[in-house]
Amino acid sequence: MENNMEDLNTPQSSPSTSGGGAVDIQALNELIQQESAFIDAINMEMGKVIIGQHYMLERLMIALLANGHILLEGVPGLAKTLAINSLATTIDGSFSRIQFTPDLLPADVIGTMIYNQKQESFSVKKGPVFNNFILADEINRAPAKVQSALLEAMQERQVTIGDSTFKLEEPFLVMATQNPIDQEGTYPLPEAQVDRFMLKVVLDYPTREDEKLIIRNNVSSVGFPKPNKILKTAQINKARGIVKQIYMDEKIERYIVDIVHATRNPAECKLENLEPLIGFGGSPRASISLGMASKAYAFMQKRGYVVPEDVRAVAMDILRHRVGITYEAEAENITVETIIKEIINKVDVP
Repeated sequence: MENNMEDLNTPQSSPSTSGGGAVDIQALNELIQQESAFIDAINMEMGKVIIGQHYMLERLMIALLANGHILLEGVPGLAKTLAINSLATTIDGSFSRIQFTPDLLPADVIGTMIYNQKQESFSVKKGPVFNNFILADEINRAPAKVQSALLEAMQERQVTIGDSTFKLEEPFLVMATQNPIDQEGTYPLPEAQVDRFMLKVVLDYPTREDEKLIIRNNVSSVGFPKPNKILKTAQINKARGIVKQIYMDEKIERYIVDIVHATRNPAECKLENLEPLIGFGGSPRASISLGMASKAYAFMQKRGYVVPEDVRAVAMDILRHRVGITYEAEAENITVETIIKEIINKVDVP
């Protein structure tokens, strides 16, 4: 396919799509400008409650718009629960928090069959997974059997209880948390489940100025601020459809494939030094997630087309949990973040 776009950063024409049609970039930009206006409103409402942590809120919105799930890693007290609860309130969605513990059962997550003695029949009692926003708190505290109970819900957007299968209401987003400090008695997430999270975000402590505001909000006699409902869930579902319409040039698609391919075969991408450091690379799901997250990021920037900077902005959180490092890398204190940064810096930008 020939590209009619002279400059990816400022498209001047209507480039051809892979389906043979044409994209009117100007019209698409106008549509995105109009439909993405609610992003500022959400940020304003969330900003009333969440001080700092702009990166976490941005990534949460990317996961929501790209129809993905997010895994957060950070010490307790960084407003993870408050963030997703506030987002659910802002868009009038239902929310449930599941505290993962070693004695948790799959039925505690998805629900179970209850026998009714009067009617002499079984009925379905739905679990907390039947909500728009799910907080899986300290997901690595529960054994693999319970962790896998979320797999069908996260990937297929459905839950099977007994002989019945129930579709989950959209939007559906799982935000799982892990505590990186206390690892005793935990069950590390298997690669198959980690891969189902679109993003993995590592959180840091707030700045000194942000922490002063956090103290002020929590000890104020006025009371803790609360976000207002400004959207309906139907508007998020509509926005997800518009995000998919954002134009992605074939050069950008090739760029995404080059980055993911470099995590699998670094030597072919002139990164021979990384060959002994990488145990396994990203799956095709990494490429899909990188494409969708890039579109969502462009939408949040109120742009109707994806540029390389969009891909680079989300690549770390897409790949962090999908690239495995070897014992040699660990022995040399080389982190997966260091490897991904080198790949992003070395792969040719279109």
